[in-house]
Amino acid sequence: MTKEGPDRRGLIIGGVAATVLAPIAQAQEKTPMYGLIGQMLAAPGKRSELIAILSASVDAMPGCLSYVIAEDPSNADALWISEVWSDKDSHAASLKLPSVQAAIAKARPIIAGFPQHFETRPVGGYGLKA
Repeated sequence: MTKEGPDRRGLIIGGVAATVLAPIAQAQEKTPMYGLIGQMLAAPGKRSELIAILSASVDAMPGCLSYVIAEDPSNADALWISEVWSDKDSHAASLKLPSVQAAIAKARPIIAGFPQHFETRPVGGYGLKA
């Protein structure tokens, strides 16, 4: 700053730097990953059928980083499904995919309920790029 006011050259350089660096800083900010962990109950005796339906529809889901279907060892009709998505929007978009819509329609008659459902924000772990 001079006696006449702010240093014009410094203001110009600062303005240019802010204009150039702002998009870089924004690009480095990552959208948080999105996770779901839920228990699904199959109609009595239909767990294997439900697993087959859910397993057939898990490929080609953009943004899906992990989709795991697991049997609950303490309940013969229960499954646990763990999902990790690049972001929440990717998960929402997946529900509109024709393959996912077909799987939902096919599975709906043998789903007895969803007793537990948790949203998470995955931050890392084996197999995930954080």
